[in-house]
Amino acid sequence: MMKIAVLGAGSWGSVLGSMLADNGNEVVLFGNNEEVNQEINDYHTNDHYMKDWQLNETTRATGDLSQALDGAALVLFVLPTQAIRSVAKNVGKILIQTGSKPLLVTATKGIEPGTKKLISDILSEEIYPNDQDKIVAISGPSHAESVAQKDLTAISCASTSSSNAQQVQQIFSNDYFRLYTNDDLVGVEVAGAVKNVIAIAAGILVGKHYGDDAKAALMTRGLAEVTRLGVNYFCAQPMTFSGLAGIGDLIVTCTSVNSRNWRCGKQLGEGKSLDYVLENMGQVVEGATTVKAVYELCQEKQIDMPISEAIYRVMYENCNVDDEITKMMGRSPKQEIRL
Repeated sequence: MMKIAVLGAGSWGSVLGSMLADNGNEVVLFGNNEEVNQEINDYHTNDHYMKDWQLNETTRATGDLSQALDGAALVLFVLPTQAIRSVAKNVGKILIQTGSKPLLVTATKGIEPGTKKLISDILSEEIYPNDQDKIVAISGPSHAESVAQKDLTAISCASTSSSNAQQVQQIFSNDYFRLYTNDDLVGVEVAGAVKNVIAIAAGILVGKHYGDDAKAALMTRGLAEVTRLGVNYFCAQPMTFSGLAGIGDLIVTCTSVNSRNWRCGKQLGEGKSLDYVLENMGQVVEGATTVKAVYELCQEKQIDMPISEAIYRVMYENCNVDDEITKMMGRSPKQEIRL
């Protein structure tokens, strides 16, 4: 048994924390909502994020970060992208004081606007400067709602250290949750982050009542964009995008009602405003933040990502969805297979 600190008490934090407790570990969730923490401790439920579901009864929650980290051999980050840096700074300060060096695992899927940094870069900068070996990213086709019901799930766990990736593989795996190791840390992170932008586009098509042909084309060309950004800017390995973290996660996020990004896009396609959608979603829509970073990269590095650029214009420049679709379909002819 090891102690695991799960930073984030939302749907994913609760589900992964409960699963890790089922796997025989001591798990403490850290969250900033005291009502949620109290509910988890008193009733082993988290109704705000996961209706009609119970956590493992040994799982505890706290609003005290030092308490959560005390004695932890592994720290799992399941926070929104915009919260990662501030929490990581505090984690770094506490670990310096205690002298602890736990393994860091990120399940957050995003790119930081402004810096255009991946989550592993932020954790490295704020906690383990210039040392990514102790950082592992887990990503792939999975929804908290499905894992909570013990649906069969397979994802990637990636690290620059094969032994640390294998350790995480062993800690997380069970008879319904299977992990495959991958040495392309940045590729796995890029795939997990940018597919959220494509999922918004997929939802928009559904909201506009387009059919299967349109959805298939969108996912295929969306994968080309994700791959192009990963390979050309982040120096990722092309094959990563054909794996679980790439095409696997893209498929599930672009087709499932459990995807917040897909639901966001669907409502945008139906004519609702972005402010309305984000205010009423109840949880963070990561693609809404990531699309800003992707758009900045497209402009700065001249990376051809027409779908992502169109989503940015629809969300933040009040451009008309139908006009953007017409513009995209009228682009000059291109060769299909290119980076």
